[in-house]
Amino acid sequence: MAEVVEFRVPTGSAQTLLVWGLEPRSGLEHSLFLAFSKFGLLYSVRAHRNAAVAGPGCYAIIKFYSAGDAGRAQRTCNGQRLFQKSPLKVCVCTKQKGFQQQVLALNSNKCQELANHYLGFNGWSSRIITLQNVSGFDGESEELGKTLQKRSVKYLCAVEVTLPNHGVRTRGVALSETDVENSEDPLEFVTASRRVQKLAVGKALSSAFQKILLVVLENGKVAVEYNSTQEELADTLTEEELKGLVQVSELSLEQFDLEEEEVLSDLSFDDELPSREMPSN
Repeated sequence: MAEVVEFRVPTGSAQTLLVWGLEPRSGLEHSLFLAFSKFGLLYSVRAHRNAAVAGPGCYAIIKFYSAGDAGRAQRTCNGQRLFQKSPLKVCVCTKQKGFQQQVLALNSNKCQELANHYLGFNGWSSRIITLQNVSGFDGESEELGKTLQKRSVKYLCAVEVTLPNHGVRTRGVALSETDVENSEDPLEFVTASRRVQKLAVGKALSSAFQKILLVVLENGKVAVEYNSTQEELADTLTEEELKGLVQVSELSLEQFDLEEEEVLSDLSFDDELPSREMPSN
């Protein structure tokens, strides 16, 4: 049976394993990662100490992107010792009735990790179409002759993701902003601008990946579908129209102020702006 994997934080009970009977040890999460990542790509591994009433020991929550991978891991690891002396207990989490978790987009780093796993490093590429400073385009103004110490910096970014083997091309557009406390300090202003550019690029890349559905077949092969429900205005514009987006008066920048990605803290602001081109033959 085929399974659809989305570029979103996995929230399904079938994708989540509960592991208990763990013996406290240094590097427990790393040991769990090594043991369970053999069955498929992991989103997260979190180990916790038992509550006092449950006695000594630990338990862990492990999230897979694929429910099929989680099922195989549960069947294989339940009752096994793996890396400790006593056997582990592993079960698929049961669905909580009446409780609905918010579905969040994966951050750009996680999107790239997921794409590399299912499509291969050379199976996709990305490029920045435009990265524009749009500070002041939403009606910000200063009083004449007044110097403001605090200044808002905004960048609008458009990114294109291409999957050449599947004939799929998607775009993502995102807005990012921050306040510079002392805009008269050149170093602080440049640092803040650089950070906002990185955030805008990351959010736009994540937005582009949201339109891609990975269909994992029983034989392990992967098909790709375009998620038309996520289509935006950016997907219908030509590249030149997209580059001139901020000059189109009837468009509001607020429509590109997308929801925050699940985690932004693992972006490295010391690296170059992310753009992946396909290697030349």
